[in-house]
This record gives sequence, C-alpha cells and structure tokens, in this order.
Amino acid sequence: MINLVDLRRQFQSVKHEILKGIDDVIESGQYVLGSKVKELEEKVAKRLGVSDAVAVANGTDALVLTLEAYGIGKGDEVITTPFTFFASAEAISRVGAVPVFADINLVTYNIDPSEIEKKITSATKAIIPVHLFGHPADMDNINKIAKKHELLVIEDACQAFGASYNNKKVGSLGDAACFSFFPTKNLGTMGDGGIITTSDGVLADKIRKLRTHGTTKKYYHDQIGYNSRLDEMHAAILLVNLTKIDEWNQARRRFAQRYRQQLGNTSHLKLPTEADDCYHIYHLFCIESEHREEITEALLNAGIQTGIYYPRCLHLQEVYSSLDYKEGDFPIAEALSEKLFAIPMHPFLSESEQDQIISILQQKEGN
Repeated sequence: MINLVDLRRQFQSVKHEILKGIDDVIESGQYVLGSKVKELEEKVAKRLGVSDAVAVANGTDALVLTLEAYGIGKGDEVITTPFTFFASAEAISRVGAVPVFADINLVTYNIDPSEIEKKITSATKAIIPVHLFGHPADMDNINKIAKKHELLVIEDACQAFGASYNNKKVGSLGDAACFSFFPTKNLGTMGDGGIITTSDGVLADKIRKLRTHGTTKKYYHDQIGYNSRLDEMHAAILLVNLTKIDEWNQARRRFAQRYRQQLGNTSHLKLPTEADDCYHIYHLFCIESEHREEITEALLNAGIQTGIYYPRCLHLQEVYSSLDYKEGDFPIAEALSEKLFAIPMHPFLSESEQDQIISILQQKEGN
C-alpha cells in the first residue's frame, strides 16, 4: 500500500536523534513543562518572529485556551469556515460562543474575506481563518476587515507549520495563532501536542495560567483552568523534527510540482494552486473531480490510499442543527465536499511511487 502519509518512514529517518532526546529527558527527571518544552517554545517563537509561544496538550486545546484567554464566551460570535476539521468550530462552542460560518474561496479553499464581512454582527468578537491544507488564508484582507470592525484574528494554523504569506511566517499574521503537533501534521510528534504563538505578552501569560489549572503559584488558584501541558518527551521529539521541517516541506513542494507537471493537462482533475504571495507547504495534496468515487476506487485497487477532506461541511453537522443552517447556504464549500480527495503526499514518497499514482490518475482520463 502506498500510504497517504508514511509516519514510519519519517520517524525512522530521525530515530537515533529522537532516542537521544528521549534519553536526555529520562536522565533529567523532568517530564512535564521542563527544559525541553521551554527550548521548544523559545525556538518556535524565534522562528516565527513573535514574542511568545506557549506549548499545550493539543491543537484543539490551543484554540480553546486562546479563545478563553481573550474572554470570548456566552453571547459572543466567532466567524470561521465551514470547510475544515471539526475542532475549528468545536473550540468556539466549547467556550460557550457561537460559530458563524462564511463560505470559502473557490481556488484556495480558505475562508473568503468578502463573505466574512457579510456575517459580522454586534456580537462578533473574532475571526478564525484556517490555513487549509497548508495554504495561507488571505490575511491582508482578513486583517483589514478585523481592524475596521475591531475584531480579533486567531489563526488556525494547525495544518500549516512552515507556510508563509507575503514573506511572513504563518503564526505571526494575526493576534494569535494555534498549531497542532498531531503525528500526521508537517511538524508532528508521536502523540498529541500543540502550541500557541503571539506577540501579546499579556495573552501569553493568561494562557500559561490556564494550561496549569488556573494557577501561577502551586496550590493557589484564582480561576478555573485546564490541565493542558506538553510533555517533555513530545518536546524532545519536536525539537528534532523542527531541525528537519524546512527540508521536509521543500520535499512536499517538489512532489506537488511534479504532480502538477504530470497531471496539469488531465481534464477530469482540478489540481490545487498556490497564490503568488504564499508559500504553500502541502499538508495535504487535494484534487477535485466529478468522478471522485470512481477514481478513489481505482487508486485503492492499485494499492494507493486516498482520503476525503471533508465529506460533510461543519454547518450541516448534526451537532449544529440548532443553528438552522441548511444545504445550499455555502455552495462552494458544499460542492467541494462532494468532489475533493487527497492523494499521497509526504516527504518520504518516492518518485517511483508517485509515478504509480500519476499513472492511475492519467488512465482515468481515457475512461
């Protein structure tokens, strides 16, 4: 099977460095919020050009803690995309606020700034743009809208570590940003992990307090918090992978370009694009086709794994039925949910494997 993502190859490539980092943690006797976490936070902040990075247990917690630290809750609305992983909206609901959806751009699959402005009300407090599949959202226009209406911008950068927009790193483009270190992410660990980046020191301190049960002094609590801390083992793994992330992202970009070169004239497929002002890091390589089921079946029969991202838009999820959205409210997102599928994309894909994938996709042209 040619896998959509091959984590075994990835982690085998840095196995010795990871084992050394884990051994250092074992010898240190520090296993939660120790020196490795601090080093990771400092290196991520420096890399992204922000003042603070706060490591937490996972990407979902990163969103929840950021919203709560900003005081967003009951009676508030937060605008986001209906075409993303559930956590983007779930985090809004988790703090008691209401997710408000706006349709996406037909080309980038990211939230459309012109649709955002239509959704702003007196209850709107923030915008959460998602840098979907590793392609940065249209942040200049989003930030202009936010400034005009005095709204916060929280980047959901969970799929986009290493991407950039107008030569600025994703994670430094809004008031705060949230990343996931889930194993399949471009920068991932062997379990769950997340980090929040910001240049708002007050916000960072609030999040640090929230992640440790609402305390800055052990056993003294003045608010209800969370237990959302990154383990030292995961920080050690991430520090190793952080040294490789540029190399791995460049490999993804090479494979993306190769897909384009070979499949660009395949009439039944629409390939992902990259805006001129963006550095796309291809967390996923997703293709549109009216013949999705037929094509994915052919790939599976050839031993090639695919994935559907996303088969049901968030506004149509049962849990949000009370928000009274209906089919047809967001036509671009809904159409994509019927056509989009991902093909293998990871730094350790071989050209021979990619040729097999390309061959199957080209064969479907003549059928």
